[in-house]
Parts: sequence; C-alpha cells; structure tokens
Amino acid sequence: MVLDIYSHEYFMKEALKEASKAFDKSEVPVGAIIVSDNHIIARAHNLTEQLNDITAHAEMQAITAASNYLDSKYLIDCTIYVTLEPCMMCAAAIGWCQIRLIVFGAADPKKGYSKISSSVLHPKTKVIKGVMEEECAKMLMNFFKSKR
Repeated sequence: MVLDIYSHEYFMKEALKEASKAFDKSEVPVGAIIVSDNHIIARAHNLTEQLNDITAHAEMQAITAASNYLDSKYLIDCTIYVTLEPCMMCAAAIGWCQIRLIVFGAADPKKGYSKISSSVLHPKTKVIKGVMEEECAKMLMNFFKSKR
C-alpha cells in the first residue's frame, strides 16, 4: 500500500516513530507530531521518566516545539497527531493553543479526556479518532506486558 504523503495514516506513522523512541527509553510509548501546511513542524514523545516531570507528555512537548517554531502561542492552523487519546491535561493545553484538528490512534478508556469532558477543547477544534488504532494500541500493550 502506498501512502499519500499528506494522509492521516502517513502522519500517524510519523507519530508512531516517536512513540517507538519513548518505548526504547522505557517511557510510556506515546508519540505526537504537529503539522502545519502539510509539513511536520514538531515531533515529540513522552519524557516523564527522563525529565522527572509528570507534565512531559508527548503532546505538551510537541506544543512547546511547535509554538517555538511558529513563534506563537496559538496553533490555529495546525493538526496534532498523537498515538494515544490525550489526557485531560493535554486536551486542555490543546484547547488553549487552539489547534484546529486532533487525530489520535488508540482510545484511552481510563484517562482519556473524552471520558471526563470534551468541553476542554476549543469550540472550533475537530477530532478524528482511531487512525491506525490497532498499531497504536499494540505498542502500548507490548510496553505494559514487558513491565509485568
């Protein structure tokens, strides 16, 4: 299968590469990228263990990198691709920076923002769920299996 370079699957594969970096560092394997004008402007993965910082989620790291790249606190014309449904903290940050589209892979039935409240997102933010869900979930399951 040939992927259109600008497809959701293409960009989610890039987020999965970031998740794999987290896995290799014994971090919960979540990866995120931020795209503007079909160009990746930020790449990140979880760094909570390495930085000893509970807020160092992939989404938070990606938002900071994209904001620095664009020299703006608002990411209005951007899309975030993340391998796991954002938690409430990350969803709130996504809401504050006004990202226009969230695309995530695996749902998080315990700590995902949609289980608590979707009102933290900006009213204009759209959400696409389940892109490459199986691959995203498999990486997480393999990580937690290896920890048991």
